[in-house]
Amino acid sequence: MKRNDFAWRGVVFAFACLVGFSFAGAAQVQRQPGAAPAPGQATEESPNDLFVNVGKSVIIDSSLPIQRVSVGFGDVAEATAVGPQEVLVNGKAPGQTSLIIWQQGGSKLFFDITVQPSRFASDARLETLRRQFSKELPGQKIEPAVENDLVFLRGSVKDLTSADRAMAIASSLGKAVNLLYVDVPKPEAQILLKVKFASVDRNLSTQLGMNLFSLGATNTIGSTTTGQYSSIPGFNFQGFSTKGNQNVPAVIQNYTLSSALNLFFFRPDLDLGATIQALQTRGLLEVLAEPNVLTENGKQASFLAGGEFPYPVVQGGTTGGTTAITIQFRQFGVRLNFIPTITPRGTIQLQVAPEVSSLDYTNGITLQGFTVPGVSVRNVNTEVELAEGQSFAIGGLLDNRETETFEKIPFIGDVPILGKLFQSKTKNRQNTELLVIVTPELVRPIPAGQPVPSLNYPVPFLPPNTNKAMMTPGQNVTGPVPVTPPTQNVPVETLVKSLQQKPLEVNPTSGRFGGAYSTPASSGGAPPVPSPIPNQ
Repeated sequence: MKRNDFAWRGVVFAFACLVGFSFAGAAQVQRQPGAAPAPGQATEESPNDLFVNVGKSVIIDSSLPIQRVSVGFGDVAEATAVGPQEVLVNGKAPGQTSLIIWQQGGSKLFFDITVQPSRFASDARLETLRRQFSKELPGQKIEPAVENDLVFLRGSVKDLTSADRAMAIASSLGKAVNLLYVDVPKPEAQILLKVKFASVDRNLSTQLGMNLFSLGATNTIGSTTTGQYSSIPGFNFQGFSTKGNQNVPAVIQNYTLSSALNLFFFRPDLDLGATIQALQTRGLLEVLAEPNVLTENGKQASFLAGGEFPYPVVQGGTTGGTTAITIQFRQFGVRLNFIPTITPRGTIQLQVAPEVSSLDYTNGITLQGFTVPGVSVRNVNTEVELAEGQSFAIGGLLDNRETETFEKIPFIGDVPILGKLFQSKTKNRQNTELLVIVTPELVRPIPAGQPVPSLNYPVPFLPPNTNKAMMTPGQNVTGPVPVTPPTQNVPVETLVKSLQQKPLEVNPTSGRFGGAYSTPASSGGAPPVPSPIPNQ
């Protein structure tokens, strides 16, 4: 009985050892090798993921002797048994394949192999980028990363120019993706342009001539004139008649003096008269305009002190047998358009176009009741570059003109002394002087609480009806205005979007940057009216 009990215990012990070794073998087979060259096996139900770079190798350890090895796609990776329990896997080309290892006893190991591109080329490209960034953009934190054919830029730069340069450098290695941040820029410089437009026009005119007329002297009615001035004044007379051998002198019924500055002489006893044109005219026109305009660097500014005058324009075609007419407007007065740009040299480049214009009714026209005045214009359009506070005379003119007209009656006008009575002369002299000076200055806002420029009003205004200031309350009511940005840097696209400003849309009745606009008018049968000459 004891011998049988001892034998039964031996059988149980042997079975327990066999089961223990089986579990230990199964646990060793199910170990995960991972991506590292550490040993690893897998079962059919759970294949391992194995990663290897092109040109690199990985060793797989097996707990049991290896009988056979197979690779699905040999162009991607190759596997070689280098020992009874070791397999060497070499990466050949980027891609994916599978690896199966048959062990002694019929068990198998499964691996999904992923061969990644070599990091040597990308590391070399990254090192090249870092050297270029350190050389061209020193002190700026730019970290590049290369993924396939894409170059990602991360970090921060000081301005948009640095961001553009970094993108240009990175684009040489592939398609660049801009993920940079830009430091918040400082406020733009404010540029004040002072323009002095001075003009002096002078003219001197001299007129001298005489007309003779007879109402019956020596039994003759007539007149003699050079034709340069009005001949016989506008009067009516009864002529003369002969009563026997006696002449009846003419009787002047009415007389209209065309110019109060002309001289008129008449001898009733001789029936002889004369009109003398002896006039000297002096004219003077002085213009001094000093417009000042303030704007930001690179922004256009416009200034107009004057007005707009209307003129009719006939449209093409007819409506119901009548001609359509529209009213267009043109600006006149003192106008200034300019764009300042601060150059890398620290100078200021100006695109400037000052203009002074006025209505000239002397050279205007009147057609069917429409009066279209002429426009006297003095303008300059140029580009200059100068430092802050310097001045340029961008335009100057000295124009001297003299015209003389001399007329006489042939033969008799050549007789000495007496011939002067049959001559007439007109002499005109004109002098124009023009000077345009521009001076740019960099300015800053007037500090809070400091007095601002004001005008001197000779006559006081009515006292205000409301005893409250017509403005938003100050910081003592609203609180301080934040002067620091919420963040020190922002993404490039955010800064670019904030700098893009919409153009200012201005109602034409309050000013614009030139051009003409039209307003429909009632139709009528007015004849075509020529348009004024457009702005130069």
